[in-house]
Formats: sequence, structure tokens, C-alpha cells
Amino acid sequence: MESLYLVTAITDRDRAEQAIEIFRENNVFTTDMALGSGTASAEILEYLYLTPSEKAIIFGVITGAGLTSLLKSFKRKMYIDIPGHGIVVTTPLNSVGGKRSLEYIMDGQTLDLLDRKGRAIENGERKETMSIHTDFELIFVIANEGYTDLIMDAARQAGASGGTVIKAKGTGAEYSEKFFGFSIATEKEIHLLVTTTQERNHIMKGIMEKAGLESKAQSMVFSLPVTNAIGLRMSD
Repeated sequence: MESLYLVTAITDRDRAEQAIEIFRENNVFTTDMALGSGTASAEILEYLYLTPSEKAIIFGVITGAGLTSLLKSFKRKMYIDIPGHGIVVTTPLNSVGGKRSLEYIMDGQTLDLLDRKGRAIENGERKETMSIHTDFELIFVIANEGYTDLIMDAARQAGASGGTVIKAKGTGAEYSEKFFGFSIATEKEIHLLVTTTQERNHIMKGIMEKAGLESKAQSMVFSLPVTNAIGLRMSD
């Protein structure tokens, strides 16, 4: 079956429309956008006389056949492969829940709905197990609002170069208190950090030790494999 990829493009908000247009030019007409900000510490921003950078995070799904063309468009039109112009990462998808959902997110793209034995997939679901070894990983840190500096200081001390934070709201607080034995705030922030697979465990451990569930940040951390990572400014 043809592979599907979630493409995450992170760029300055004033370039969001350009990024969305690149998706559309490559037949990805169904995209979602979230607003976030960069994670430079308050001390660094004050020292450099800068204001917090406002970011747009655009998500889209594309077939493996169309992925190369999409990435080339980002490089050619937004210079995304030059650090400082944004980041694009791709993550393989294992499954999509139902044929109608698949048709919706793949609107405009040709998709081979056949399994590996050539049989039609009637419900559009993908349940193949993938063993993926990649050079990069996308770390998600879901934490209470207001602890970006604590989380990012821990991440940088462990080797991370930076990240993007998105405002969010948690649900099911009453169940979390019963499960964990303490309450968890509903106002959340999601931190996205792209790192090498080699550094992933060290960074995740650093965050959990200094900003984990037992801290005021109450961070939950997980990672996803990244098959392409463009525009990173890696730490030395």
C-alpha cells in the first residue's frame, strides 16, 4: 500500500499563507493550522532587544509519491533548507480511521487503496505495523501553561537547540486526579522539538527529570519518528 506522511511546517506567521499555497500547489488541499511561538528565553530576547517570535504550524497529509515534490517546493520557494527560514518535518502514518476520513484528508491526491496482496481496502483503514529507524525524532512535551523556560532550559542542557510552543487546553482533569493522585491543570502548552535520534533519549530524560509529572510543569513527553527534517539549526 502506498505510504502516507504527516507533513508539519513551522514558519513565521507572516509566511503562513505562502506555506499553505505550497501545499495546495502539490495537491494537498486539506490542511490545518495552529498558532504558536518560539522558545527563546526571556533573558535572550531582552539581551538581543527582540520580541517573542510568532509561529504558524501547518499540518497536511501527502502520499509518498508526492512527498519529494512538496519538499522541493518548500526549498525552492521558501528556502526552508536554510536555517532561520522555518522547519519542515515528515512523519509516517500507520493508520487512518475509515475510508471517508481518508478521502477527506487526501482530497485532490490519487491514492492506491490496495493492500500488499492487491485487494481493495473497503474501509480505508491502515493497520500495518511499521519498524522505522530514522535519524531524527519529533518530541512532544505536553505541559501546564507557563513553564516554557523550565522545559526548554532542561531540553537545552540535554542538547536540544530550540523548539516551538502551542497553546492548548486539556480535558478529563477529574480522571487524571484519580489516576495520578494529584490534579492536572487544563490550560496546556505543547512544545515541539526536533532532534537527532541519538540525542532523543537524553533530551527526554532531561525534561522528565526537571519538568516531569512531579514538577509544577507536569510534563508528559513522547516522540515520533521523522523521515525528513529540513531547516534545522543543530547545536554543536
